[in-house]
Amino acid sequence: MSIYVGNLSFDATQDDINQVFAEYGSVKSVKVPTDRETGRVRGFAFVEMSAESEEQAAIDALDGAEWMGRTLKVNKARPRT
Repeated sequence: MSIYVGNLSFDATQDDINQVFAEYGSVKSVKVPTDRETGRVRGFAFVEMSAESEEQAAIDALDGAEWMGRTLKVNKARPRT
């Protein structure tokens, strides 16, 4: 399973996000989608962690937290349809 991280600052990098989530466990991957036309970050990311308990700890701690001037929206990512 992975975590959806919304309302990210457009200045946030993959490394920045990795550092924040690493405080809650082992981060397997961070995906930061970019706009196809402009190449600019789209303001959200997906984070995958090693254990479900680590993901839940990160969600509990970071949902609604202020980071880089934005209030984060963090929850379980819904599967693609």
